[in-house]
Amino acid sequence: MDQTTDMARRSRLPIRARLATTVGGAAATVSRLAGRGDGSVIGGVIGLRLEPGLLSLLAQGRQVVLVTGTNGKTTTTRLITAALGALGQEIASNAFGANMEAGLTSALSRAPDATLAVLEVDEKYIPAMLEATAARVVVLLNLSRDQMDRAAEIWMLARRWRAALAAAPGCRVVANADDPLVAWAAGEARQVTWVGAGQRWRDDSWCCPHCGSHLLRDGDDWRCGECSNRRPPVSWVLTGDQVIDPMGRARRLDLALPGRANRANAVVALAVADAFGVSTAQALRELRNVTSVAGRYTQVSRRGCEIRLLLAKNPAGWLEALDVLAPPPVPVLLSVNAQGPDGRDTSWLWDVDYRRLRERPVFVDGERKMDLAVRLEADEVPFQLVSGIDEAVGLARAPHLEVLANYTAFQQYRAVLGRAV
Repeated sequence: MDQTTDMARRSRLPIRARLATTVGGAAATVSRLAGRGDGSVIGGVIGLRLEPGLLSLLAQGRQVVLVTGTNGKTTTTRLITAALGALGQEIASNAFGANMEAGLTSALSRAPDATLAVLEVDEKYIPAMLEATAARVVVLLNLSRDQMDRAAEIWMLARRWRAALAAAPGCRVVANADDPLVAWAAGEARQVTWVGAGQRWRDDSWCCPHCGSHLLRDGDDWRCGECSNRRPPVSWVLTGDQVIDPMGRARRLDLALPGRANRANAVVALAVADAFGVSTAQALRELRNVTSVAGRYTQVSRRGCEIRLLLAKNPAGWLEALDVLAPPPVPVLLSVNAQGPDGRDTSWLWDVDYRRLRERPVFVDGERKMDLAVRLEADEVPFQLVSGIDEAVGLARAPHLEVLANYTAFQQYRAVLGRAV
């Protein structure tokens, strides 16, 4: 970054905001040096205490993309950032998932010279963050149950999204037309790019969000049996390993990231890139270079065993993650915590079908390992309880181990495995 340009951008901020940015940045640096994380939250927290309007001030003069949804936010944010990299500009982003106001503030503070910003946003905070940043683009991926002990019911979230987008006429929405709740939430936005990204988890969207009647489905198509609500016509479509663009041209994705969910995320990223004038061919070249996202899908060697880390936080996420596991008999370690970022309620474990794990060795870890053990026993999946990833590696005695964990368990394994992830 050019230091003169950096200082010029900062100088346009009010004195109090400049002070807040400087002090927050110093706190983030101290946090990193003390080994207390990457500083992606504490800097924003302190900056906002000194200047409550800091996020809005930092967002001025930037083209902001906000990315939200129950699943896929971090990966899609990373893919959009990669695709827009074809423009050759610096891009501000909260790449490690600090997705509330403090995290967004910290991300913009760290990149004062960036005229573009791609920011992941927690589902509950999208109305406030849209207002604060005057975003150019909002990406809506999906809505399903998650962290029900602290999060609003998803129909309520959809209503809030709908109201916020209707009140933001200058914002373009890129939305997944295959999720009825998402489609309804985007329905009153002035500019919408509809993406046929698919929806495998449908247990939270059998009723029409407009009138409450039963939805009729035929493949990815859906419509209400009582009112006019139906799947909107799409511009971008995922079909197999191909994307079909608005002109009807098909291209292979050929991503390094595994699974259908990531192919869907990539198609959304291509639609966003197109809104910024990046061609599909240019964007695809950048997307194919993404091999890991905040440690997810990373492979690391530990005691002669190749370990791959996968993250799943709710039933929809586990459905996708189970699909990308290496085939049996490769063993798998499952780990579930119930800390604040995970949600205290683990009843969602009963919505996941674990029977497909019967033909491989299964190890169970985490603070709520007994909850998971009861669930596996009900699905007649043999397992062994372990205390930590090293015990699982020792018992597996296999060249490969798949690790599937929810949020804080995943972060604990990353810390154990060290800098490689």
